Amino acid sequence: MPTGTILVADDDAAIRTVLNQALSRAGYTVRLTSNANTLWRWVSSGDGDLVITDVVMPDENIFDILPRIKKLRPELPVLVMSAQNTFMTAIKASEKGAYEYLPKPFDLKELTSIVSRALEEPKVKKPVDIDDIGEGMPLVGRSPAMQEIYRVLARLMQTDLTVMINGESGTGKELVARALHDYGKRRNGPFVAINMAAIPRDLIEAELFGHEKGAFTGAQVRSSGRFEQADGGTLFLDEIGDMPMEAQTRLLRVLQQGEYTTVGGRTPIKTDVRIIAATNKDLRQLINQGLFREDLYFRLNVVPIRLPPLRERVEDIPDLVRHFFQLAEKEGLPPKQVDQAALNLLRRYRWPGNVRELENLVRRLAALYPQDVIGEALLEHELSQPTVSALEEEESENINLGASVERYLGNYFEQYGESLPPPGLYHRILREVEYPLISAALAATRGNQIKAAELLGVNRNTLRKKIRDLDIQVMRAFR
Repeated sequence: MPTGTILVADDDAAIRTVLNQALSRAGYTVRLTSNANTLWRWVSSGDGDLVITDVVMPDENIFDILPRIKKLRPELPVLVMSAQNTFMTAIKASEKGAYEYLPKPFDLKELTSIVSRALEEPKVKKPVDIDDIGEGMPLVGRSPAMQEIYRVLARLMQTDLTVMINGESGTGKELVARALHDYGKRRNGPFVAINMAAIPRDLIEAELFGHEKGAFTGAQVRSSGRFEQADGGTLFLDEIGDMPMEAQTRLLRVLQQGEYTTVGGRTPIKTDVRIIAATNKDLRQLINQGLFREDLYFRLNVVPIRLPPLRERVEDIPDLVRHFFQLAEKEGLPPKQVDQAALNLLRRYRWPGNVRELENLVRRLAALYPQDVIGEALLEHELSQPTVSALEEEESENINLGASVERYLGNYFEQYGESLPPPGLYHRILREVEYPLISAALAATRGNQIKAAELLGVNRNTLRKKIRDLDIQVMRAFR
């Protein structure tokens, strides 16, 4: 039978009653208060084996006294509850020394399970003041799915565990990686990101590990790699599923031994980085296809985090819309909002591009339309424009590329029969392929050349030259 005294502090009488009934039935002695001063008096007198408290109290915020509680009684587990279900609430609870954070409304079975675990294995956490980090909101959303992510992130902040983030394109994988870094123990070190899909496969090893002078053609000087640049901080390996097998082998060796050699080098270099990987692909399927090493997967998938697509958390859309309008306003654009009918339309939309698509839409609304309040009719027009998901873009590119090459070769051999076509076939086919591919990328990004370059995995200056050489018309508003 469970034993122990639980101190409950909440200014909501209904919540105190519910907790008193549930914990008493579970066999605990419960003491109830509606203010922080009484709670502090009990704790300072040595009463209680565990604390359950709300954040915002009539007389004091619990985050103001939590460091004092942990300093006086570091062994006392404190469960923090809050209706302010934001990322920063979860982080502050963890950083200030709380044993666990529970968003309201909470599940009573889950709460009693946490209480039981906390009393059996009390944990002592060293509180860390995060006031110097700032009050910025790196993640937005109060849905149950996001609340679970906040709680996981809060537990990971003071660890160096390797994390694997899985989610569709546009769900915010790099944002989560940056949050883990910016609010974690390595926040004073560098955050270095590398996108495997945006780098030529034969250059990935040099990008990751650096290279010596003369290691390959064009290596005129020694160059540091991302591991060296991220030393003491965090290395974010985005789209890890696109990493070639040779580089996977070298990465596995680094994770196993904690050291690497540059391309063309012989001297092992010790590395001190936290690895966060991300993918929008099913790595298990890639393993079955022989395209991804299973042993590397287990090394990277220490703590998996799944980011839900926006269609699974439509209740977060109003908060996200307000957040993106506020960002646009800070950038000098006029303040705007959407009416209720427009919000309902946004909730019904499928969002193939997820949060990134919503952000682009909101910024476009802020920049291009004079209305202070955006209505349903305008949104219907915007959402009726062609949009494709990242996966559909990739598949359509592959289909169009193959069709263009087959069509071009077919025409040539039909024209010339068994004789060789005239010289220059490579460049003519390349032009045939590049024009529709670049045009499609510009259309998908609504003429934004920076995003189109990222989508294609090419340098922005290279894209500009291609646009000029191929005489591609770009939307005037985004030049």
